[in-house]
Formats: sequence, structure tokens, C-alpha cells
Amino acid sequence: MTNSWTDIRNTDLVLIMGGNAAEAHPCGFKWVTEAMQHRKARLIVVDPRFTRSAAVADVYAPIRNGTDIAFLGGVINYLLSNDKIHLDYAKFNTDLSFLTKPEYQFNNGIFSGYDEAKRSYNKASWGYQVGEDGFVKVDESLQDPLTVYQQLKKHYSRYTPEMVTRICGTPQDKFLQICQMLGEMSAPDKTSTIMYALGWTQHTVGSQNIRTMAMIQLLLGNMGRPGGGVNALRGHANVQGVTDMNAYSEVLSGYLSAPGDADTTVEEYLARRTPKPLRPNQMAFTQNFPKWFNSLMKAYYGPAATAENGFAYDWVPKRDAGYDILHMFELMHQGKMNGFLVQGFNPLAAVPNKKKLSAALSKLKYLVVMDPLETETGEFWKNFGPLNDVDPKAIQTEVFRFPTSCFAEETGSFTNSSRVIAWKEKAVDPPGEAKVDSEIVARLFMKLRAMYAKDGGTLPEPVAALTWPYLNAQVPSSAELLREINGRAISDVLAPVDAKNPTAPRAVLVKAGEQMPNFALLQADGSTACGNWIYAGCWQQSGNMTARRDLSDPTGLGVYPGWGWAWPANRRILYNRASADKNGKPWDPNRSYLRWNGTAWGGADVPDMRPNATPEEAVGSFIMNPEGVARLHAIGMAEGPFPEHYEPFETPLGSNPLHPDNPLAISNPAARVFKGDMEAFGKKEEFPYAATTYRLTEHQHFWTKHARSNAIVQPAPFVEISEELAKEKGIRQGDQVRVRSNRGEVVAACVVTKRIKPWTIDGKLVHMVGIPIHWGFKGVTQNGYLANALTPFVGDANSQTPEFKAFLVNIEKVTT
Repeated sequence: MTNSWTDIRNTDLVLIMGGNAAEAHPCGFKWVTEAMQHRKARLIVVDPRFTRSAAVADVYAPIRNGTDIAFLGGVINYLLSNDKIHLDYAKFNTDLSFLTKPEYQFNNGIFSGYDEAKRSYNKASWGYQVGEDGFVKVDESLQDPLTVYQQLKKHYSRYTPEMVTRICGTPQDKFLQICQMLGEMSAPDKTSTIMYALGWTQHTVGSQNIRTMAMIQLLLGNMGRPGGGVNALRGHANVQGVTDMNAYSEVLSGYLSAPGDADTTVEEYLARRTPKPLRPNQMAFTQNFPKWFNSLMKAYYGPAATAENGFAYDWVPKRDAGYDILHMFELMHQGKMNGFLVQGFNPLAAVPNKKKLSAALSKLKYLVVMDPLETETGEFWKNFGPLNDVDPKAIQTEVFRFPTSCFAEETGSFTNSSRVIAWKEKAVDPPGEAKVDSEIVARLFMKLRAMYAKDGGTLPEPVAALTWPYLNAQVPSSAELLREINGRAISDVLAPVDAKNPTAPRAVLVKAGEQMPNFALLQADGSTACGNWIYAGCWQQSGNMTARRDLSDPTGLGVYPGWGWAWPANRRILYNRASADKNGKPWDPNRSYLRWNGTAWGGADVPDMRPNATPEEAVGSFIMNPEGVARLHAIGMAEGPFPEHYEPFETPLGSNPLHPDNPLAISNPAARVFKGDMEAFGKKEEFPYAATTYRLTEHQHFWTKHARSNAIVQPAPFVEISEELAKEKGIRQGDQVRVRSNRGEVVAACVVTKRIKPWTIDGKLVHMVGIPIHWGFKGVTQNGYLANALTPFVGDANSQTPEFKAFLVNIEKVTT
């Protein structure tokens, strides 16, 4: 979340799209109802289903699953065509006036630089023109046809209300009503917020779904302001924390881009990730990348990471191919992976195409499952009849199961959707022989290190040199781990040299051995160690900031600065410099968040900039970008600098209405598809119905099917269809139905509901089948299908998140 749960109460308009907050996040949804009650905020819900969120909305609009960019692109077209943008905000805080390269092109669904054979883009033609002074060229008048503003208008001019209705099935009057409501939020004294979840991320265009809404919020002037932002709703209490720690090879802790094959030296690696400012006077915060990386290496390797060896750079894996979950299972399926350790994860239920997953797991030599519960993954090799029809004798994978503690059985911290880290104490001891995850991992590491010391092995140095400073080497405490993540000074951290008096003594800012008070004091010379730079400050020398429970709200804006600790720097709204104009005056005096008082920045929150920088010095509000502004034209995206509507890989239309004569532009041309999986996609002729997956209030993902109370309220699996489709197929309420895709099938009871309606697309009805995900062949609920038996093995072009929310099925009544 760019903002926070509590900040939602400050908004004038809530848009829930790609999520169902009332049902999937019922505790957090109270802040929406508070905004509606006390600020008279309005609620818009755009969803394929009429959900519990839609039931309390002021406006509900249906949308065909997988068409969000078409809808949002239409909103962008409306805002630009009707002058409903906060122009002063957008010119100051975005690249609206920047000149794009003359060679940049977009033609019939494909951007310049596309390589069909590689399914990827050469991005040399994307981006901005740079002058001889090294700065981006701009046109403040916005008249040059190469400005991002003009390119944006040109790109989205095709997204007319008629085209939105044609692609999305959304009634045109509903679409225009929502556009008008959003357009009103461009006034300086208005803000709107967007809440989304897996309904946006689990698509082959998932990252661009989110970016399109971010672009809308930037055009409206709603980023970095109270009641604004783009807010991701996390599905578990600590999903945000897992993401922050980035326990996979493409990214290091704190969202630091990991080295790739081209980064042959540490100098090349750091230079590519430490861009120079692209605007005069801009503070490019990424200039600090060497401080973050070197401090992380010192946390990993302690004395073994030195300036002479590039802070152990050669020990960091360099892998361009990536080891996201889809790639890991692809390697497994090819027989190129021998072992797999699964910690707190049930991939047989949570990764697409169960048939492929089962075959992949069967090719392993060993599988290690760390989980507090019995999972389908841990028993993939057992035959459970139609639910898991395998031959155990043909599977040679050796499975080891380590029972771990559950969250209430361990002291530690959660990081919630609001980026707030909250410390919690253990409620009870783990049962039986179960152990906390950190102890199991520590014991495994100690054993492996002893084996390396005794027997040797390939590249033993990083294993031998890994720092392990815990009081009990086999049972590191959560407090020790969080202090290590926060970071400490290895030697005294000194104040910068006084340019006017360079020989003057330098003050000691942090003494050797003390906890780091913030990330600003991290050093690149090896004098500081920090396990995650964005968490620096969460456990200071004065104590554990995450354990605070001060409910004081001094500004009345729901900031609560003394409750827990929010990364980074206890900041509650990201990009909050944007809450004030270029002179430091709040856009809305009635919701003053930050302001320049003539000598310093003050207000409700920690400034998202150098706090002593004057408005003239603090040029841009988005200091993580070298240009200091937010990007409407983004070269970092895999499939294009502007979001474009592409159909799901299994489309009920068979073509892309925006590009009907270009087969390359039907679906995302840069999405992750492995050899052999393209043939596994179903066609509309055999599988005519759109399908999507979702969660229910009564269950927590796959956990609570083990809990009797949850099993009582939602005991058995089911699927949902509209009354229209039920009539067409001769299906009645409660009938057993078989839902098939090109990969597998599920059998369950059918709920015939008014909450799902067909869409009219190009004069034809398109039906949808809704599939809740919570069941499997383990637990105390009635055993049922795994929804991923149906879903395709294809991922988003940027994050590789699988496409669970839009695929094709057929449905038939089961006859005895």
C-alpha cells in the first residue's frame, strides 16, 4: 500500500477493482465504511461478480474478467479528453512534459523493438531524449507531439466508451458514470483511493493492470496524498513481509535488483543500478544503492566481505533466467532439478496446472516440506482417487516432512498491507515435535556447513564465511534476527567532512556496535551491516520500535506514528512530498499532510525526501527514480512503456478487438510461456466459457480447511454460474457438475446465482464460471477439487505471477 488502511478514512472516493475487500479483507474494510459514514465518501466497485463489496457500493459495474486495462485505458482517455486531470500536480510530479525518442513507435498492438522469436523487446527506442547536459529534454507547453502527454493522448484515443463496452461488456452508461466520478477527483481539494488484490495481479498483464491505475491516480493528482494512493490488499498477515525480504534469486532484500549474467564485475553491477540524476537539482535517491548493497553483504558475510573482494560480490548468484515459481517447476518438469524445499507453501494447490505440477514433483530425488499442517504437496505421491489419481509405486521422490510452528506459536513480527511491522508474543508452544521455522533452517545450515568443512564441495567459501552471530547457533531468536535486519554500526559512523573546514573533527553519529537509527546513515565503506535497508530503524538502540502500541493520532489524519513501525523510516504515506505543490504548500489545506514552513518540512508524517531540502532543492516527489518524477512512460515494463489491452491467453473471443488482424497482439506478446505449454491452452470452440477463481470470507486460503469451525460454515466445494447459463445447460441449484479445461477437470456442486451475469460482447453472450479455491484432498472439510487443476501454466511478463483469473472451461451436468 502506498498509503495505509487507516488513511482510507480520509478519502472522498473509493474504487475497489481487482479485489473484494468486504469479503476477503473484512477487518480492513471498516476504514471504507468509516470514510463513507464520516466523509460521505462514495464507493465504486468494478468486478466480474456482484460481490459483498458491490452490495454496499454506490455504483457497481460488471466487467469481463481479464479486461481491466481496456476499462482503465478508457478512463485515461476520458480524463485527457475532458480536461479532468490535475495539471499542476501532473506537470510537477510526472514525466508529462518529457520528450520521448523519435524512433519510439506503436503499431497494431506491438511496440517498437519486438523480437517474436524471443518473445521480448529491445527497449532502445523507448524512453526519453537526453540533451548534451545529461538531462531529459522537456516541453513545458506540452505541445510537442513527442511529449509523454501527447503520446499518452494518442495511445489511449482508441479506448473510446464504445470500445470499452465492446471489450469489457460494461454498460456504457455505467462506464461513463464512473469516469465522471473519478474525474471529479482531479480537483485539488479531492482525493480518491484504489484498493486491489489478486484480481489484478493474477493475470498475464497483472503488473500493467496495477500500473494503469497508478497512471490514473497520477493524472488525478492523488498519489502521495491523504486519502489517495494505490493500495494493495495482502492476503495473509505477513505477505508484505515475505515480499520485503525477497527470498528469491532475482531480487535481494529491500527490493535490490540482484546481479545478472551481464554484471561480470561489482563495478558494472553497481554502476547499472546507481543511475545519475536526469533533471537539474534532482536528488536521485538510488545513488545510495552501494550503501544498501554493501551493508547487506556485511550482514551476510561480516568480516569476509571487504572492499578488496567487492564485499563478496562474486559469491552472489548471477542468473538472468530467473527462478520464479513457474521456472522452478519447469526445470523440475524437465528433470533438471534434484531437490525442492517447500516452506510455508502448498504449490500443488497454489501453482497452476496441477497435472504438470504432479509430474514435476515426481521427477525429484527428494522433497522437503516445512509446514504446520498436512498439505497436498506433502502427500502428492498418495492416491486419493479422482482427486489425486497417481500411482505411488511409480513415484520415486523421497519426501521429508518437518512439522513447524504456526504463527501464534512463535514470537516475532508481522508486516501488514500498510507496511506496518508489528511485534507479537507467542501465545502457546508448538505441539508435539514441531519447531519454529528458524530453528529448522538453522539446524539444516549448521549441518550443511559441517559437511562442507569435512568433505569439501563446490564453492564452499560463502557457506563457511556466512556470519552466524546468534547466542544459540541452532535456535536464533526472532529478536536477534530483527536486530540483524535493522542493522548496526561495525565501526563508528562519522559525520560527513565539513567542506568549509575539512580538517575539523567529525562527530560520531553512530557508535560501533550500536543499532542503526535509520537507512540514511548506512555506509558503502563496510562500516555498517544491514539485513534490509528499508527496515533500518525498526529496532533502534533505544529498543524495538515494532513493539510500540501508542494510539496517539496528533493530526487526526489516522497516522498513528507511535503504533508499530512502518517502512521506510516510519513513513505512513509513500511519496508524501506530492501532497504539497512545488512551493511546499498543501494542495488541500483541510487535509494538510506536509508543508514547508520556510526553514523545514513539517506535518503529519516523515517527509519522503531529504528533510532539510528546500522546495527548490527537493525538485521531485518520486526520488527513487533518477528523473525525480513518476513515470507515465515506463521503460522498465516488459511488454511496453504504456499499458495496452491484451486478451487472456485463453480468450472467449479468439481475437483482440483492438487488433483483430494481428495474431501477435491477441495476448501479451512478452508473457512467460514455456515450450510445450502454448499447446496446452484451450480454444473457445471446445471451452466456450470464461472462468475465474476467488476466495470466500469463511476460509483463509488453504489453511482453514483443517479447522472444524470453518469446515462447518463452508464444508464442501462448489462452483457458481449465472441463471442464464444454468438454463442454457439444464443445470439446477445443487446439481453436481463437471468443469473441464484443457488441463484437467473438477466435479462439485453447482450454485446458480444472480451474482454472476453474462456479458454482451460484440452482440454475443459471454458466460463466466466462478470457482472458489479453498478445498483439496487434505483437511476436515469434505474432500474436493483443487481449482488449479484447471488453470494454465503461464505468467505475467514482469513478475511471472500465474494467470488464475481468466481462463476457459466447459461445464456439464453430471448424470448418473
